[in-house]
Amino acid sequence: MRITFAKPAKIARGAVVTGVAADRKMPKAAADLDRASGGALGRAMEASRFQGKKGEILEVLAPAGLGASRVLLVGMGDPEKLGERDLEDMGGSALTRLNRVGESEATLLVNAGRGGGKGKGAAAAERAARYAYGALLASYRFDRYRTKEPKEKKPSLKKLTVMVGESTEAKRLYGELEKVAGGVFLTRDLVSEPANVINPKSFVAEARALDKLGVKIKVLGEAQMRRLGMGSLLGVAQGSANEPQLLVMEWNGLPRSAKAGGPVAFVGKGVTFDTGGISIKPAGGMEDMKWDMGGAGVVAGLMKALAARKAKVNAVGICGLVENMPSGTAQRPGDIVTSMSGQTIEVINTDAEGRLVLADALWYLQETYKPRMIVDLATLTGAIIIALGAEHAGLFSNDDTLSEQLTEAGKAVGEPVWRMPLSEAYDKLIDSDAADMKNVGNRSAGSITAAQFIQRFIKKGTPWAHLDIAGVTWTKKDKPTVPKGGTAFGVRLLDRMVATHYEAK
Repeated sequence: MRITFAKPAKIARGAVVTGVAADRKMPKAAADLDRASGGALGRAMEASRFQGKKGEILEVLAPAGLGASRVLLVGMGDPEKLGERDLEDMGGSALTRLNRVGESEATLLVNAGRGGGKGKGAAAAERAARYAYGALLASYRFDRYRTKEPKEKKPSLKKLTVMVGESTEAKRLYGELEKVAGGVFLTRDLVSEPANVINPKSFVAEARALDKLGVKIKVLGEAQMRRLGMGSLLGVAQGSANEPQLLVMEWNGLPRSAKAGGPVAFVGKGVTFDTGGISIKPAGGMEDMKWDMGGAGVVAGLMKALAARKAKVNAVGICGLVENMPSGTAQRPGDIVTSMSGQTIEVINTDAEGRLVLADALWYLQETYKPRMIVDLATLTGAIIIALGAEHAGLFSNDDTLSEQLTEAGKAVGEPVWRMPLSEAYDKLIDSDAADMKNVGNRSAGSITAAQFIQRFIKKGTPWAHLDIAGVTWTKKDKPTVPKGGTAFGVRLLDRMVATHYEAK
């Protein structure tokens, strides 16, 4: 689908999309269409339950007096309360409906803002860009393995034109958002691929394409990790025929002369398939474990977004990539491994493997880069799904400021997080009689004890946050800007946080 921007003009063909406020109040664009149609739009609203509330859509087919095949009236609610997420949802919902009814071309009309003058144009341009961005996000499909899909089930829309007075500014703003969408789509692709396609080495191969954007790629193989003493990560991988990889991505967006301190840093759990190992999972639903590398997918997508938009920040992304398989060489419950930090770990459950991967990846990051802050992401625990469902990611942190930054960014982009507790009492639950710690506690507070485990590998004084994204990495139902499947939850959140709090102005 091609998205373009143009100044208002007469519409000769295709569908038209325009907003309607609460209580069926028609802004200028909708009112003009209504007059041209001899009041057909108003009559259609009167004959329906459509009230102009957010999320409502009313289709008016081939109204007289217009060249349009149909008009989509999209509910805005109170226009004064529309946030960027609302605008994106409206664009995404409109696109989904247009594809469902088979339209190939559509025009989206954007009203000028209130007040007149330069400010009006700027507001309209921002809204236009957000509408288009929402449509773009909703257009994603992972269909490369569908060979017999009927034509009527395939997306039909080929061109979307957004008409707005300040079309040049809208196009510029959309161009920046489009770069972030590129990172979102990379993450969705990686998370959606089956495990016979994405393994540690093929994940690295996909990430190497970021070199074209200026991202420096470094990869540590098994032998290098063994020399560094990464027994925690390597223990997870030892049952698989696929060699583990530690993928390091660097984006240096600041000149060398800038006094920026250490880089901002992101670490992702990259278990490309998780059987549970010797502590094997039940067969039902195990196919979902292809996306147990969701954290690594988000880090790769974030690095693409930062590099594509030339973010003025130095950032490091590290992905610990392994496959957790049962075999004659697999790690056993009761094994004791030594991490790169020197701390020893009693492996009680081989299905609590993500934290073992993160332990060494985080230590390597701190030893090598001395970051100013760290955020790790992992599809870590089923316990966080029990606690928060599929609505929020779990946030654990040793730093209030970093927690507030993540919470604020999550609200802004529609990827909410909820802060969970950490304390010494929880930490004691992972003490071991045989080693420095064990990789699981008892059945209670499972997501918290997992975070406490990770915190033991964070150096004193380093701001750190852990996002448990197990409940939000995959969706089984369509949302306005997120088709069912891989969500890429975290890419937009972290990009917003970096842009707001860490980029040089």
